[in-house]
Amino acid sequence: MKKVAIFGNAGGGKSTLAKQLAEATSLPLYSLDKIKYKAGGGEVPHTEYLNIHSGLLSQEEWIIDGFGCVASAWERFSAADTLIFIDLPLLTHGTWVTKRFLKGLFVDPEGWPDNSPILKGTLNSYRVLWLCHRRLTPAYRQLVTNSMKSKKVHHLRSPRAIREFLNDIRSE
Repeated sequence: MKKVAIFGNAGGGKSTLAKQLAEATSLPLYSLDKIKYKAGGGEVPHTEYLNIHSGLLSQEEWIIDGFGCVASAWERFSAADTLIFIDLPLLTHGTWVTKRFLKGLFVDPEGWPDNSPILKGTLNSYRVLWLCHRRLTPAYRQLVTNSMKSKKVHHLRSPRAIREFLNDIRSE
């Protein structure tokens, strides 16, 4: 486990898992939201984002959490030796987006740039929930199935599975 891509729908705990995994493994962590967006929520120019992303992929070790854009996501999945897909029920994702919003009124959400507009980000997350569930989740599930023989794959389908995965990593 040297190049880890963590992905899934909005509000699934990708950034939280990534932070805990980085602490347990000492692998460098890169949150795509902090790369794709500036402090305050402005978007980094697309070509600049792609250049930064390509530079990360060329490193020997990394944990990258988030989506970024379609092209960079599939490039990252290909470069990773380990895929971690958080595939929770849609209601759980929605509940966790709401929880992140409420907590975010007091503390910046994990993996978000400083001073990100929490209401705007939350409304976007609710919109993304449905789009991801209908379009990306089936593609992610196929990716996981197709990658089983060539990569380490962790398909985490419940909060309990996430906790057990982390406990297993910590005990290695």
